[in-house]
Amino acid sequence: MPEAIVRHDWSREEVAALFALPFNELLHRAHTVHRTHHDENAVQVSTLLSIKTGGCPEDCAYCPQAARYDTGVAAQKLMEVDAVLARAKAAKAAGASRFCMGAAWRGPKDRDIPKVAEIVRAVKDLGLETCATLGLLGDGHAQQLKDAGLDYYNHNIDTAPEFYGDIIHTREYQDRLATLEQVRDAGLKTCCGGIVGMGETREQRAGLLQALANLPEHPHSVPINQLVPVPGTPLGNAEKLDPFEFVRTIAVARILMPLSIVRLSAGRQQMDDAVQALCFHAGAGSIFYGEKLLTTGNPDTEHDRALFRRLDLHAMEVVEQADTVHADLMEAAPSGCGHGCGCSAAA
Repeated sequence: MPEAIVRHDWSREEVAALFALPFNELLHRAHTVHRTHHDENAVQVSTLLSIKTGGCPEDCAYCPQAARYDTGVAAQKLMEVDAVLARAKAAKAAGASRFCMGAAWRGPKDRDIPKVAEIVRAVKDLGLETCATLGLLGDGHAQQLKDAGLDYYNHNIDTAPEFYGDIIHTREYQDRLATLEQVRDAGLKTCCGGIVGMGETREQRAGLLQALANLPEHPHSVPINQLVPVPGTPLGNAEKLDPFEFVRTIAVARILMPLSIVRLSAGRQQMDDAVQALCFHAGAGSIFYGEKLLTTGNPDTEHDRALFRRLDLHAMEVVEQADTVHADLMEAAPSGCGHGCGCSAAA
């Protein structure tokens, strides 16, 4: 397999130029990168469960779990281990290889970490990969989760640094980077992406991907979410992003981070099968599987199975082959709003 050229010095102009390529040329470039470093017919399948829903104190403009917005999402306590385990078993039986758990906190308190760690250990014992998104982490939290068997931590940067303040006011962009640093230092794999369709410009979409690609280490998983407008939130009436612009975003992410798994994440319920097929061709190699992403809808499993059959796709094994490829090539080369956000909404 050819060595990947992994860069962390992308300029905004370079990323904007990729977005501006003719659509077919961009997809050709992205698919070439994808099939060079990944099995283009394999899709990593994850299931996401909100283990602590609602009541979040933050003000993320997209999030129905924020306590300050009237969205009909009621605050709930952290689920018990047995209840989570039952859902994890069902997810595995349905074909998921990774089980992701989100909690609607600004960040967990010290007393919360042992409870989450117990849940992580129980899910890990099922033979599933584990992922958590709990918001901002305090000192030692990442290491405690790692010791419990956590594989991935999701914490998204959401959008371009210059647009961030238009979407969130209760935490700083730098806070997100600090949590990502703790996750990397603990040896956890990072799951980090963002949300598009929040009123940002193409230039700002380029800024989001530039920021992700220029992190000290490319995220192992890069969820690209399309905004799901929820009535009652500030973005409840946001104008829908053109679907081909979303496909472009997937393609550019694929080119910038050649070894990462690019995830077609929130917003799939609003996409027809043809758009999803274009996303897979453009380099999406992961999806969330199941009827719900925290508090928003998701295509059901039977529909996804049928789509996989029509596109001759198959689910990756529980031990994700692409992670081995990622690790090997990185050595050789010159993370309930439903948006996979990894913020207080805990997607």
